[in-house]
Amino acid sequence: MNKKSLQEFKQILEDKKKSIIKELKSFAKKDSKLKNDWDAQFPKYNGGSGGQILEDAADQVEEYSTRLPIEYSLELRLKNINLALEKVKNGKYGVCEKCGKKISIERLKVCPEARFCINCGKNQGSASLSSGRTPAPERSTVRD
Repeated sequence: MNKKSLQEFKQILEDKKKSIIKELKSFAKKDSKLKNDWDAQFPKYNGGSGGQILEDAADQVEEYSTRLPIEYSLELRLKNINLALEKVKNGKYGVCEKCGKKISIERLKVCPEARFCINCGKNQGSASLSSGRTPAPERSTVRD
């Protein structure tokens, strides 16, 4: 990969990183004890009276349970972007972690943080593994 393309991908990755951090900051706080970890904040509503308090509490729980998988997914994307930026620094960006071959420019344009080439991703048997992304965990919600 030439220097110009590498710089372009680096800029794309840095822009994505800023965007993800901005999104995380909108509903989560950085964990001071764990590097690169964020904690979704429990929403705060103004209390009402009687049944309104219960309804607000239910809304808080629902909103929080919605935030958790989003936080998880964004953290994983941020982790993969940071890994890709580290690879840019050490000259290993665009190289498949499994086979060591170059990841195609077309693939990197679609997913600049890709960790595997398309063939190794297919052999893994999962689209999430082909990019190095891990899907957000399933969540169950109880509805009445």
